[in-house]
Amino acid sequence: MLPGIGVFGTGDIVRALVPFLRAKGFRVEAVWGRTLEAAENVATELNIPFHTNKVDDVLLRKDVDLVFIICQPDLHAQIAVKALGIGKHVLCDRPAGLCQLEVLKMVHAAQYYPSLISVISHGLRFLPAFMQMKRHLEAGYVGAVNVCDVRVHCGSMIGSQFDWMCSHLMGGGILTMVGSHIIDAVSFVTGQRATRVHGMMRTFTKSTEKINGIRWIDSDDFCSFQMILDGGACVTATLNSHVAGGFVQEVVVCGSCGRLAVRGASLYGQTHTDEREQLLHDGSADDLTHLANRNDNSSARVNSLLPQPYLQGLFRLVGALKEAFATGDGEHGWLKEPVSSAATFEDGQYVQAVIDAVKLSSASRQWEQVTVASDENELNPLMTRLNLPNINMSSLDALSQAPTNRPQPAPTQRKTTATSESHLPWSFATKH
Repeated sequence: MLPGIGVFGTGDIVRALVPFLRAKGFRVEAVWGRTLEAAENVATELNIPFHTNKVDDVLLRKDVDLVFIICQPDLHAQIAVKALGIGKHVLCDRPAGLCQLEVLKMVHAAQYYPSLISVISHGLRFLPAFMQMKRHLEAGYVGAVNVCDVRVHCGSMIGSQFDWMCSHLMGGGILTMVGSHIIDAVSFVTGQRATRVHGMMRTFTKSTEKINGIRWIDSDDFCSFQMILDGGACVTATLNSHVAGGFVQEVVVCGSCGRLAVRGASLYGQTHTDEREQLLHDGSADDLTHLANRNDNSSARVNSLLPQPYLQGLFRLVGALKEAFATGDGEHGWLKEPVSSAATFEDGQYVQAVIDAVKLSSASRQWEQVTVASDENELNPLMTRLNLPNINMSSLDALSQAPTNRPQPAPTQRKTTATSESHLPWSFATKH
């Protein structure tokens, strides 16, 4: 018997995910929302029997054994740690937290309860194109990996009202929402991890027609970064959310004998002896997203926050979870093998360490070291440099600390030597 599921979150992605969970045989028993009204609306729309705005009301339910944390990132760590402590399996959305210190607490909780599933929803690991890319790289298709080039173009991730996606204090921005997937996917297929990074983040759209009041947008909508991997390979990634009308993603791995490229959900390859590029896997046959297709106003933002390849990967991760529980011993038993490729909380901590380093690099304009800490004391210097607010504050408190005025132009008499810092989404010289 498959475990009952409690869902934390009321966004458009939840509306796409719940029908698929049911199609796979899972029982969705409860939904949590930041407000009772939001939870009630989703529960009514999706026919979920219980709704609440209290975390414990979901975690303490006997019919909930697996929780999906699909809410704003500033709540991920506290819900995940508490869920594991109560004895619930956890699937947490990306990014795992606001900073590495939060994710380290999740790692320690997962290590303390190894009998429970604790995974991050990096679904690209389950996309057949990336799984086959990994196998081809391990088989030596491209030889020694030298260069990895990633380009992602998509539409705006900002909705019709100010929410956590507008604020970097709450985990919004293209680096955390898309870059986290890319950082994990590169590590997954190459087997290498970043040691140093250099990055640049920008917020070009600070207001919209509907978000132009007392608060302004400071989450990044463009990011470019480079990584040096521990195996010697170099990675360059460009993330651009200014291309309306679709989602384009290309991941190219070049080596001493050839190259592999994932475009969308398809895999292409060409060795130095081939005359032309070959289609190694056709991703059009893998599309599972028809179960989540929607013809309402939310579909455009679903495609921006979780585009087709990511949604397909997430659905396949759900399928792996079903297999793990269905072949396990009893309702609370599970087999590790079906979910052995899933991103662990330790993988989530590595991804967060890279994200933190990119943010630091964007402010310092220098190469930054990637440090994956094993102890909270190791992170004290990093937390000081990140200059984050109290990470244990509620989301409402974080929103109240968001900037309340739009950026003002510099006086005409003032020298412009420092104005280049004013449009950086992470300005560490100024506390928010």
